[in-house]
Amino acid sequence: MIAIVFKVPKFNKGQKVEFIGGVSIIKNYRPESNHWVYLVAMPVKKDLKIDRIGYETMIWLPETDVS
Repeated sequence: MIAIVFKVPKFNKGQKVEFIGGVSIIKNYRPESNHWVYLVAMPVKKDLKIDRIGYETMIWLPETDVS
């Protein structure tokens, strides 16, 4: 029997975080390949030249890319 042990996630759901693309909120997280990945939601701004709605405002990022 092989046991895989993950560290506790560094970030929690609802937590405001920063990444190279801006500021986001953690919506979910999951273990993947010995590290955590986070689903972050970017806030939709009204003054953008293009509209962003739905899932195009969310992205999965590895823990190393989130601070």
